[in-house]
Amino acid sequence: MSSQNQAVSTFASELQSLANPDQVREKRREWLAWVRQQFQSLSSLEPAEKRRVGQELNHVKNEIERLTTERLRELDIADRRDGQAFDPELPAPPVRLGHAHPTIIILRQMNAFFQSLGFEVEDGPEIESDWYNFAALNLPANHPAREMQDTIYIQEPDMLLRTQSSAVETRVMERQKPPIRIVAPGKAYRCEDVNASNNYMFYQYEGLAIDRNIKMSHLYYVLQEFLRYMFGSQRKSRFRAKYYPQVEPGLGVDLACDFCAGSGCSVCKQKGWIEILGAGMVHPNVFACMDIDWNRYSGFAFGMGLDRLVMAATGISDIRELYGPRMSYIPEV
Repeated sequence: MSSQNQAVSTFASELQSLANPDQVREKRREWLAWVRQQFQSLSSLEPAEKRRVGQELNHVKNEIERLTTERLRELDIADRRDGQAFDPELPAPPVRLGHAHPTIIILRQMNAFFQSLGFEVEDGPEIESDWYNFAALNLPANHPAREMQDTIYIQEPDMLLRTQSSAVETRVMERQKPPIRIVAPGKAYRCEDVNASNNYMFYQYEGLAIDRNIKMSHLYYVLQEFLRYMFGSQRKSRFRAKYYPQVEPGLGVDLACDFCAGSGCSVCKQKGWIEILGAGMVHPNVFACMDIDWNRYSGFAFGMGLDRLVMAATGISDIRELYGPRMSYIPEV
């Protein structure tokens, strides 16, 4: 056994024989005084040997401090069990730190996946104009799909809180010509009835790829790989035709509801499936608004409710739990 290990072992043994905090502190002072004496004797050593012995003495000093703290904590616990007074000189227990929000954890995982496929992460303003949020995405002023989004206007008819992070896509298409491959995570706002699966503020995750000869098979591959990455190969999913004004043709993607095993509950709205994203091939009208030649280029887009993905991945059954410290509410029947 090396001399430093022998010294630490001896000190630890002596501490265990002491049952009084004052005696423990006195023993610490004695040993630290011994360490100081050893440091003073280093001047007579060769440089290499001085460095080696100095490192050993630093190790002994650190162990003295650590073992003293542990022994004082042990004695404090024993004192409290015996009903004795609390020792105010005892170091405070370590503070338990928090961790990243579940939404941020899933968001980072998704970014890592899409970046591995060559997508870049883009961001944009949450206060948007009608042009970027609606018109450039093939939703003109009289389009019925606008009524489905219950827009929160700041100044009608042009300034609003974005209802979808697709607005980032239009901004990117405006400033950058193909090829384009981006994802756009961020908050969106709609005047929704708050319940287990809907909230007036929520996170969306949009994606866009534009290049020559992009086909629906490319979109299908990306989405299948994404679902396998996030939920594993055993989680059931389904693809079905669905209308979205930004794309043609369009599709919806659902996950089997894990909360009710497909029997129906408040989370899946009694359907047995949770709709997590919509997608499709970019509509020629969108290309025309962005001055992109749709005869030369094609592309796909997808958008998903990030909150529902978080719920599906973490087992959180009520979206309201994501936006408060376990806020109390009346569960739906």
